Amino acid sequence: MQGYIDCHCHISAGEFDDDIDDVIVQAKKAGVLALLAVAEHAGEFEKIIQLSQRFPGFVMPCLGVHPVQGQDPAHPRGALLEDLDAALPLIEKYKEHIVAIGEVGLDFTPRVVDNDAGKESQRQVLIRQAEIAKQLSLPLNVHSRSAGRPMIHLLKELGVKNALLHAFDGKPSVAMEGVRAGYFFSIPPSIVRSEQKQKLVKQLPLENMCLETDSPALGPEKQVRNEPRNITVSAEYIAKTKGIPLEKVMEVTTLNALRLFPKLKTFIKM
Repeated sequence: MQGYIDCHCHISAGEFDDDIDDVIVQAKKAGVLALLAVAEHAGEFEKIIQLSQRFPGFVMPCLGVHPVQGQDPAHPRGALLEDLDAALPLIEKYKEHIVAIGEVGLDFTPRVVDNDAGKESQRQVLIRQAEIAKQLSLPLNVHSRSAGRPMIHLLKELGVKNALLHAFDGKPSVAMEGVRAGYFFSIPPSIVRSEQKQKLVKQLPLENMCLETDSPALGPEKQVRNEPRNITVSAEYIAKTKGIPLEKVMEVTTLNALRLFPKLKTFIKM
């Protein structure tokens, strides 16, 4: 299959407000067939839906509440059940248009949450959203910073069958538990500067890999705005590491994305 699917990006971020049209044009020129636009909080949902309507068949909405909340990036906090209050009616409203519930998950970074009560609160927010995903027959688009093992264990405990673990920062041995559960792992362009991601790709089977950019974060260069067109960086690095043709990486990761996010086949303009 000729083209890439960016399985996790924040195209609704303010960093793209001034040149969104050009960013989309450049992505298409790089071979991107579609991008999954993930949300972090309910305040973003309408913007993501509008972008999907502005770029139909290309921007695919994923709605969910991220495990890190708070208006001030300098003072983040863990997600609370109250954060779902505004989100749930909108997920219900747009359920026919969304391809996944996300970005959801756990983030046990000490500056975000430093006690068991905070971790449990994040778990409850995730559990509720996993229930919604099951009701709507949608996969989860998952964040798991500093929480790789508890994240995979919780997903298995909840009986989640379809999940994408984006930018997984755990050990390859932990990731392989996810592989055995049938989960997928998406690889961002920051792999070129991340020894941990490089080790991960060596062990992960291509059949469990997808591509992502996490734009505007996790680009090939630190502190430089990342864009969906950089999906090629991820694909080229995987091809080099696995010793396989780039076309093979493109084909398998795209088929993986279509399998994991079945609604893409309905919306995408192939």
